[in-house]
Amino acid sequence: MFTTRPTLQGTFGMVSTTHWLASQSAMAVLEDGGNVFDAAVAAGFVLHVVEPHLNGPAGEVPVILAPAGGEVRVLCGQGVAPAGATVAHYRSLGLDLVPGTGPLAAAVPGAFDAWMLLLRDHGTRALADVLKYAIGYAEDGHPPVERVTETVETVRELFETEWTSSAEVYLPGGRAPRPGELLRNPALAATWRRLLAEVADAGDREAQIEAARRVWRSGFIAEALVRQAERPTLDTSGERHTGTLTAADLAAWSASYEAPATYDWRGWTLCKAGPWSQGPVMLQQLALLPPELPAPGSADYMHLLIEGCKLAMADREAWYGDAAEVPLRELLSEPYNASRRALVGDAASYELRPGSPGGRAPRLSGHALVTAAGEAGFDPLGVPGAGEPTVAASPLSPVPGEPDVAADGGTRGDTCHLDVVDRWGNMVAATPSGGWLQSNPVVPELGFPLGTRLQMTWLEEGLPNSLTPGRRPRTTLTPSLALRDGVPVMAFGTPGGDQQDQWQTHFFLAVALRPKVRGGLDLQGAVDAPNWHNDSFPGSFYPRGMRPGSVTVESRTDPEVVRELRRRGHDVLVGGAWTEGRLCAVARDPRTGVLSAAANPRGMQGYAVGR
Repeated sequence: MFTTRPTLQGTFGMVSTTHWLASQSAMAVLEDGGNVFDAAVAAGFVLHVVEPHLNGPAGEVPVILAPAGGEVRVLCGQGVAPAGATVAHYRSLGLDLVPGTGPLAAAVPGAFDAWMLLLRDHGTRALADVLKYAIGYAEDGHPPVERVTETVETVRELFETEWTSSAEVYLPGGRAPRPGELLRNPALAATWRRLLAEVADAGDREAQIEAARRVWRSGFIAEALVRQAERPTLDTSGERHTGTLTAADLAAWSASYEAPATYDWRGWTLCKAGPWSQGPVMLQQLALLPPELPAPGSADYMHLLIEGCKLAMADREAWYGDAAEVPLRELLSEPYNASRRALVGDAASYELRPGSPGGRAPRLSGHALVTAAGEAGFDPLGVPGAGEPTVAASPLSPVPGEPDVAADGGTRGDTCHLDVVDRWGNMVAATPSGGWLQSNPVVPELGFPLGTRLQMTWLEEGLPNSLTPGRRPRTTLTPSLALRDGVPVMAFGTPGGDQQDQWQTHFFLAVALRPKVRGGLDLQGAVDAPNWHNDSFPGSFYPRGMRPGSVTVESRTDPEVVRELRRRGHDVLVGGAWTEGRLCAVARDPRTGVLSAAANPRGMQGYAVGR
C-alpha cells in the first residue's frame, strides 16, 4: 500500500522521535558505539532544546526499557506532590482546581533524575558525551519549527508583562523565534556546562552521574528551582501565587524502577506504566474487544473501539491514581470485561459509566460529575498556557490541554516521544513532557521552567487521584512496549495527552491485524492510517472539560463511515487530513535480527533514521 514514507529496515540501529534533530543525535550516539540507553538520554536532552514548547528538564518522563536478555521494566520519572501541596492549602486559596500554569501546579521535577538513572544503570557513555548535543543546540542555536513561533505568540502578552524571564529567552529583541533563524538558549547551555564542571572530578562515569544527581537535588540547580517556586507568579486562576516546592522535597525524591502493567492479546503482551499513569487504559481497551473484530476502518470497527474507549476512560476517572489502591487485576479480568463489553450497543453512549470491579462502588470527583452532566459553571476554554502546550487553538475546543484541530488543519502542540532499538537487541520507549515554556516562567539562572503536572489531580479528598503530598499525579504520559511470544519486538508511543492511549491502541491493532511488508511489521502503514479520538470523559488538563458523544476524525476517513457513525448518534467532527496522532515506533524481528522504524508525517517534524 502507499505510505508517506517507507518503513525503514536495517540491522545496526533504529531511532524514531518527534523531532529530526533528536533522532539524528540519538543515531550519532549509536554510530559512536553507544547503546540504546545512551542514545535515548542524548535524544531526551535535545528534545528539551528543540521542542521547548513541549517539554523541559524540570518536567517528567516515564520510560519503558527492555535490556537485551533482561526483564522489561518501567522507569518512573514522574515526580510527586511536594509536602506542602495539600487539598486544604489549595482550598484555602479559594481554588477548586489546581491552576494549569504557575508554581502551584509544579510537582517535584522528575525528568532529569530519570534520565540520569537510565544512563547510570544501562548506558555506557559519560555524561558529557550524551549532553554535548543538547549543549551545542542551546549554545550555537537551532532553527525552530513553526510550532515554537506559534506557541510563543499565544503567550506573548504574558511574557512581556509578567513572565519577563521567559521573554528574555523566547522574545529576544521583542521578536518570537522564526523558522530559518537560529534560536539560542545560552542560560540552558551554561547550566549544563556548569553541571559538567562541578562533577568532572567526582570519579568514574557512574560517580559523575551520581554527582550530577546531587547537584540537581541539592546544588545550584535545586537552589534556583526553589527560588523560582517562591516567586509570586500569575497563573490561570488570574491571581499571583507562590508554589509549595522546597529544598527538602527535591532532596527526598528519586526516580525509580517498577514492573510494568501487562495484558496478553492474541500472542502479544502489551507493557505499560502502572495506573499512576493512564497506561492501563490501553490494556483495558484490548480486554474489552470481542473474539471476532469487524473489518478495520469500517463503521462497526470504529464504533466498537470508540465505545470501548469510553468505558476504559470512565474507569480511569473512577479508579486510577497514586493516592489509593487501584484494583487493576479486576479491571483487566475476563469476567469484569465480559460484563462491560455487554454495555456496548448499536448507538453512541453519552454517559460516563465507570464499572464496579470486585463489587466496589465507583466514585467520581464532583467536578467530573458536573462536567459529565453538562452543567454550567466552568469555562470550557480556559486561558492561553493552560493544560498541555497549546498552539493554533480552535474556538471549538472543549479541552485546551489536548491536541485539537485548527481551521487550517494544523494541530496543537502536545508532548514528545522517542523510541530506539540497537543491534544488540536493547529497546526503549519514552514520553518526555512537562516543564514547557508556557507552563511557568523560565528560571533565570537555569534557562528552563518548572512543570505543571499537579493540575491533573483533584482538590477533593479520598479519590485515587486526589492531590496528596508524596504521591504522583496521574499522568497521561504512556509509552508502550510490545512482546511477541514473550520476546520484545516493538516500542512505540505518541504525544497527545488524553489521546495517547487512543491513538496507540488504533496503531497497535493496525500493526497486529495488517499484513506484513518486506517480511516485517507494517509500522509506517499503521502510523499513516486515518486516526481518530473522542473527548467523552473529563480531560486531564485544566480546566478539565469534556464533550460527551464526540468523535474527531481525519478527513481521509471514508465519508460513508462518517455518515454511519453519525447515524448511530456520534457527534462527529471532521478535522484536517493529517491531524490525529504523532506516533513513533521501532521494532526488532527476534528470528532474523532485522530492525525497523517509522515516524509520523503529521506536523512535519517527526523522523525515523537508521541503518
